[in-house]
Amino acid sequence: MAQRILEVVSEGAVPLLIAGILLLAHWRGVNVFESFLQGAQEGFATAVRLIPHLVAMFVAIDLLHLSGTLDLVYKLLYPLFALGDIPPEILPLVLTRPLSGSAAFGVTVNLINTHGPDSFIGRLASTIQGSTDTTFYILTVYFGAVGIKKTRHALVAGLVGDLAGFVAAFCICKLVFG
Repeated sequence: MAQRILEVVSEGAVPLLIAGILLLAHWRGVNVFESFLQGAQEGFATAVRLIPHLVAMFVAIDLLHLSGTLDLVYKLLYPLFALGDIPPEILPLVLTRPLSGSAAFGVTVNLINTHGPDSFIGRLASTIQGSTDTTFYILTVYFGAVGIKKTRHALVAGLVGDLAGFVAAFCICKLVFG
């Protein structure tokens, strides 16, 4: 019975929230359609301003990949991972996650398909996917959207946060899943 109640509530939550927002806007005298159009126009303008930043980021990622730099970093870090009892198979995910969310997701899916969702590597990959972020993409989009050119310490702070996420994911998975 409780499961059925939860299903009904979860199915109706989003439509009820949208209806509530529309009713509240109508009650306050807000022209919802005009507000929506204004927001869509601003969003489109922001997207157009971001295109050069995104193109530059994707070109840089491709250059790192095509030049062999990522392969070199992989070869340098592989023994360190093996020494720290971290499965070296997870290294491609650790390297791609700060760069590209879709590439990292593809690596995660591949690891889960290869090793299984209940394996230590599958669980670690899933935990890393949820505890880290695409630092370079975020900096490109957020700083590009507001026109910031000097990011100061944001890149270092983001990468340190990613490193903390990787380490925490490994430690928690090791503690919980052995």
